[in-house]
Amino acid sequence: MTEYKFATAINCMDGRVQIPVMEWLKKQYGADYVDMITGPAPERLLAEAKDRMSIETVKNYLKISATRHNSSLVAIVAHHDCAGNPAGKEARLEQIYKAVRAVRSWGIMTQVIGLWVDENWEVTWLKI
Repeated sequence: MTEYKFATAINCMDGRVQIPVMEWLKKQYGADYVDMITGPAPERLLAEAKDRMSIETVKNYLKISATRHNSSLVAIVAHHDCAGNPAGKEARLEQIYKAVRAVRSWGIMTQVIGLWVDENWEVTWLKI
Protein backbone atom coordinates (compact mmCIF):
# COMPACT_ATOMS: atom_id res chain seq x y z
CA MET A 1 0.00 0.00 0.00
CA THR A 2 1.25 3.46 -0.89
CA GLU A 3 2.12 5.77 1.99
CA TYR A 4 0.81 9.27 1.47
CA LYS A 5 2.02 12.37 3.26
CA PHE A 6 -0.77 14.39 4.86
CA ALA A 7 -0.91 17.87 6.31
CA THR A 8 -3.93 19.38 8.05
CA ALA A 9 -5.54 22.81 7.93
CA ILE A 10 -8.00 24.32 10.37
CA ASN A 11 -9.45 26.67 7.83
CA CYS A 12 -12.41 28.93 7.18
CA MET A 13 -15.34 27.29 5.44
CA ASP A 14 -15.10 29.95 2.69
CA GLY A 15 -14.47 27.98 -0.50
CA ARG A 16 -12.20 30.68 -1.91
CA VAL A 17 -9.55 29.83 0.68
CA GLN A 18 -9.36 26.04 0.26
CA ILE A 19 -7.33 25.73 -2.93
CA PRO A 20 -4.66 28.36 -2.15
CA VAL A 21 -4.07 26.79 1.27
CA MET A 22 -3.90 23.25 -0.13
CA GLU A 23 -1.51 24.29 -2.88
CA TRP A 24 0.71 26.19 -0.42
CA LEU A 25 0.91 23.27 2.03
CA LYS A 26 1.66 20.84 -0.78
CA LYS A 27 4.43 23.05 -2.16
CA GLN A 28 6.00 24.13 1.14
CA TYR A 29 5.70 20.84 3.04
CA GLY A 30 5.54 18.23 0.30
CA ALA A 31 2.09 17.03 1.32
CA ASP A 32 0.23 14.75 -1.05
CA TYR A 33 -3.10 15.58 0.59
CA VAL A 34 -4.46 18.16 3.02
CA ASP A 35 -7.13 17.28 5.54
CA MET A 36 -9.45 20.27 5.99
CA ILE A 37 -11.21 21.01 9.25
CA THR A 38 -13.49 23.91 8.37
CA GLY A 39 -15.93 26.29 9.93
CA PRO A 40 -16.59 30.02 10.00
CA ALA A 41 -13.65 31.98 11.46
CA PRO A 42 -11.87 29.11 13.22
CA GLU A 43 -9.09 31.45 14.39
CA ARG A 44 -11.63 33.36 16.47
CA LEU A 45 -13.22 30.17 17.81
CA LEU A 46 -9.83 28.86 18.99
CA ALA A 47 -8.50 32.20 20.23
CA GLU A 48 -11.55 33.15 22.28
CA ALA A 49 -12.02 29.63 23.70
CA LYS A 50 -15.67 30.30 24.58
CA ASP A 51 -17.41 27.50 22.69
CA ARG A 52 -15.94 24.42 24.39
CA MET A 53 -18.13 21.97 22.45
CA SER A 54 -16.98 23.27 19.06
CA ILE A 55 -13.37 23.33 20.22
CA GLU A 56 -13.63 19.70 21.35
CA THR A 57 -15.03 18.82 17.93
CA VAL A 58 -12.05 20.47 16.21
CA LYS A 59 -9.70 18.68 18.60
CA ASN A 60 -11.32 15.31 17.83
CA TYR A 61 -11.08 15.91 14.08
CA LEU A 62 -7.43 16.85 14.49
CA LYS A 63 -6.80 13.60 16.39
CA ILE A 64 -8.31 11.64 13.50
CA SER A 65 -6.03 13.39 11.01
CA ALA A 66 -3.02 12.68 13.21
CA THR A 67 -3.80 9.05 14.01
CA ARG A 68 -5.44 7.84 10.81
CA HIS A 69 -3.47 9.88 8.25
CA ASN A 70 -0.26 10.34 10.23
CA SER A 71 -0.42 14.09 9.76
CA SER A 72 2.06 15.89 12.00
CA LEU A 73 1.54 19.44 10.68
CA VAL A 74 -1.51 21.64 11.16
CA ALA A 75 -2.00 25.15 9.81
CA ILE A 76 -4.38 27.58 11.48
CA VAL A 77 -5.72 29.73 8.65
CA ALA A 78 -7.51 33.07 8.45
CA HIS A 79 -8.24 35.23 5.43
CA HIS A 80 -9.28 38.72 4.42
CA ASP A 81 -12.97 39.45 3.84
CA CYS A 82 -14.20 36.73 6.23
CA ALA A 83 -17.99 36.73 6.58
CA GLY A 84 -17.68 35.00 9.96
CA ASN A 85 -15.21 37.43 11.50
CA PRO A 86 -15.58 41.16 10.80
CA ALA A 87 -12.54 42.12 12.91
CA GLY A 88 -9.70 44.04 11.25
CA LYS A 89 -6.55 42.37 9.96
CA GLU A 90 -4.39 43.15 13.03
CA ALA A 91 -7.01 41.68 15.38
CA ARG A 92 -7.31 38.64 13.15
CA LEU A 93 -3.54 38.11 13.13
CA GLU A 94 -3.57 38.24 16.94
CA GLN A 95 -6.34 35.63 16.91
CA ILE A 96 -4.17 33.38 14.73
CA TYR A 97 -1.29 33.74 17.22
CA LYS A 98 -3.57 32.81 20.14
CA ALA A 99 -5.11 29.93 18.19
CA VAL A 100 -1.68 28.52 17.29
CA ARG A 101 -0.62 28.63 20.94
CA ALA A 102 -3.86 26.92 22.00
CA VAL A 103 -3.54 24.12 19.43
CA ARG A 104 0.13 23.61 20.30
CA SER A 105 -0.91 23.09 23.92
CA TRP A 106 -3.06 20.11 22.89
CA GLY A 107 0.08 18.15 21.95
CA ILE A 108 -1.58 16.41 19.00
CA MET A 109 0.61 17.69 16.16
CA THR A 110 4.37 18.14 16.21
CA GLN A 111 4.15 21.32 14.13
CA VAL A 112 1.47 24.03 14.34
CA ILE A 113 1.75 27.05 12.06
CA GLY A 114 -0.32 30.13 11.27
CA LEU A 115 -1.26 31.26 7.76
CA TRP A 116 -2.86 34.43 6.45
CA VAL A 117 -4.56 34.54 3.03
CA ASP A 118 -4.68 38.04 1.56
CA GLU A 119 -7.04 39.78 -0.87
CA ASN A 120 -5.13 38.24 -3.82
CA TRP A 121 -5.57 34.73 -2.35
CA GLU A 122 -1.86 34.53 -1.65
CA VAL A 123 -0.76 32.66 1.45
CA THR A 124 1.67 34.12 3.96
CA TRP A 125 3.31 32.07 6.69
CA LEU A 126 3.24 33.84 10.04
CA LYS A 127 6.32 33.32 12.19
CA ILE A 128 4.86 32.36 15.54
